[in-house]
Amino acid sequence: MVPALRTAFNESFTRQRYANFLTDLDSRYPGAIDFRLAETPVFVPKGLAAQLTEACESIVDLIVDPRFKEWTERSIPPNDRVANENDHPHFLVFDFGICEDPARGYAPRLIEMQGFASLYGFQLYYPETLRRHFPVPDGYSQFLNGYDHDSYLTLLKQTILGAHEPENVILLEIRPDEQKTRVDFYCTRDYLGIQPVCLTALIQEGRKLYYIHPKTGAKTLIKRIYNRLIFDELNAVGNTLGPHVDIRQDLDVEWVAHPNWFYRISKFTLPFLRNPFVPPTFFLNDLKQPPADLDNYVLKPLFSFSGRGVIIDVQPSDLDVPDPGNWILQQKVRYADAIPTPDVPAKVEIRMMYLWKDGASRPSLAINLARLSKGKMIGVSYNKDREWVGGSVAFFEK
Repeated sequence: MVPALRTAFNESFTRQRYANFLTDLDSRYPGAIDFRLAETPVFVPKGLAAQLTEACESIVDLIVDPRFKEWTERSIPPNDRVANENDHPHFLVFDFGICEDPARGYAPRLIEMQGFASLYGFQLYYPETLRRHFPVPDGYSQFLNGYDHDSYLTLLKQTILGAHEPENVILLEIRPDEQKTRVDFYCTRDYLGIQPVCLTALIQEGRKLYYIHPKTGAKTLIKRIYNRLIFDELNAVGNTLGPHVDIRQDLDVEWVAHPNWFYRISKFTLPFLRNPFVPPTFFLNDLKQPPADLDNYVLKPLFSFSGRGVIIDVQPSDLDVPDPGNWILQQKVRYADAIPTPDVPAKVEIRMMYLWKDGASRPSLAINLARLSKGKMIGVSYNKDREWVGGSVAFFEK
């Protein structure tokens, strides 16, 4: 999207340089990167960066509205509601597809959003490794809003640790060492000093939780949970997981972010948004009749993750679902062929990532990730047989 930089990058690219980069990246956490990384970053000019920021801040305006909790109360499934919800999410991530725009050249269109953590550790480690192997101009950064390595790491610590010592904060997941995102858990452990802990390893005594610290072997009090566990997965594997604590109950712990925010800020929020960078979205039960151009819409279940259940080529019969209030119909986003590659151009999605520390009136836009695709679906789980696709990062013009 910055033609001169794109030409220079593509001309300097070699398979050996890419292989050396992957070897270097893998050396700190051998075998832990379980998803494809694209051969290239994304270069974002100031104009597009301003549009992305404008769109994000308009969504934040909705979320900080005192009525937001009331509007999103029914988004939380009764069986997944967790006690002791706090006043705001600690994480906000907004996914934008980059599309052609007659007036602007390129423009963002919101795809999804979540009040849940993303790769906040890996996206610090990965771009800095990439810079050692590929040409990235000094005037471009993966950080946003004026942050740099040190100030970002400070904000990350403030957000996740709060007022607690690292040994009293854990990263909670289901079998963390088997997750595709485990490299992010290891980065977070090394940056912040907190341990990834499996749900089955929690020890409950009354309302208090403990874990066995892997370094000291001591039973250690948990005061704060950095939550990476998704109930969609827990509900799917819970019967085979073995004995584990029911984390939905009233426990004497702080959450970052509280699990209820995963539902409040999600596909459920999209119909409430009115912004030129947000495609029209409707709850299926609010539609009096389907749009005449149904082929220009995508049907999404509210309570699913990683693209599961999404219907891209919608037929009228697909709208006949037993629970239409739990589905949304969203106008399709036509991704631009924005990134020239050695064969066919790649499409781009950029995730804008916020951190919201305790006591702050608004979250802070801090960092990003990008994903490249050459198929219908964006994401590191798709297009595995293609090159110049997969996880990436956007370097924004300062």
